[in-house]
Amino acid sequence: MANLFGKNYSKAELLQRVGEMSQIGGVRPIELVNGSERGVRALKFNTGSGLEFLVVADRALDIAAARYRDIPLDWLSPTGLVAPAFYDSLDLGWLWSMGGGLLVTCGLTHAGPPELDGDEELGLHGRIANSAGRNVAFGTDWDGDDYMIWASGEVRESRLFGPNLVLKRMITCRLGESKIWLKDVVENCGFEPSPLMVLYHCNIGFPLVNSGSELLAVVNDVEPRDKAAARGVDEFDRFSEPLPGYDEQVFFIDHDTDAQGRVHVALANRQFANNQGLGIYLSYLKGELGQYTEWKMMGQGAYVVGMEPGNCRPEGRTQARRRGVLEMLPPGESRTFHLEIGVMADNHEIHAFENRFLGLDGEMQS
Repeated sequence: MANLFGKNYSKAELLQRVGEMSQIGGVRPIELVNGSERGVRALKFNTGSGLEFLVVADRALDIAAARYRDIPLDWLSPTGLVAPAFYDSLDLGWLWSMGGGLLVTCGLTHAGPPELDGDEELGLHGRIANSAGRNVAFGTDWDGDDYMIWASGEVRESRLFGPNLVLKRMITCRLGESKIWLKDVVENCGFEPSPLMVLYHCNIGFPLVNSGSELLAVVNDVEPRDKAAARGVDEFDRFSEPLPGYDEQVFFIDHDTDAQGRVHVALANRQFANNQGLGIYLSYLKGELGQYTEWKMMGQGAYVVGMEPGNCRPEGRTQARRRGVLEMLPPGESRTFHLEIGVMADNHEIHAFENRFLGLDGEMQS
């Protein structure tokens, strides 16, 4: 059943009250027209709970412009949304078209800084986020009394004499809920083993990120990436006002799991809206996404926290190979990744998240 406007409604009760379900929720296609976003296909989701977001079909079906009850959840970069035709694949060129948003996918064969791997030049964070989706579909379906809202498509990272990886993505929501379920299947359609580096770059911004915000999780270990991060390791889970001249800090975090092998990590702002509170959480299987990276950037304008689960660290292909952790996907085989993103609407829901997943004694609960 759909929980709408403080009450649960069955399918029959809803259909008696509306002539068209899009009155209360659904998905519709749009095309962006302004500046460097011109021609970009997108899908506008409305779950009826207050959660609205764009799935950008021409950018790997990534998620941008997410809002809850008209409150922005994500951080947007100065570039805005950029059509994939403007992608610069060399060195740091990725930053010229990195518009931010709730989810930017990094990979599929490289995630991390630009580097030279043999004679192959690898730009920052790989190509997939600047690749247009194919066979994009969307719709709504009744599943009993549940009204499901979905979109799907596939994205390729392929070239002649090179990798041939296909990412098949499904994004699903349920009417009346403030949750997004993502399922990715990456298949090696080539005839040689291929590196597989996938990172879900979730960019959380103001007002969720603000002085007093905090990261909530059961943490086993925190490893700073460099000297700048080492200076801030004792405050990796707390956030400040925007600061001039701030050097980004990156932490590699090992989380504990619940009894089902899932990691639960949240960013909460208990002081939001006169202490009413607001938060966002990620939930995923550690067996699928065994690494978690935090990007803490408290700079002016670049004021963002990256919550980034992946099958790798964003350290680049060469370093991963050197450490013996570069995953290779054999020809004809696939890997599946699941990610749940949800809103915690107030401090009551933040507290419920802590009680359910963190436990008052700091131990993960099932």
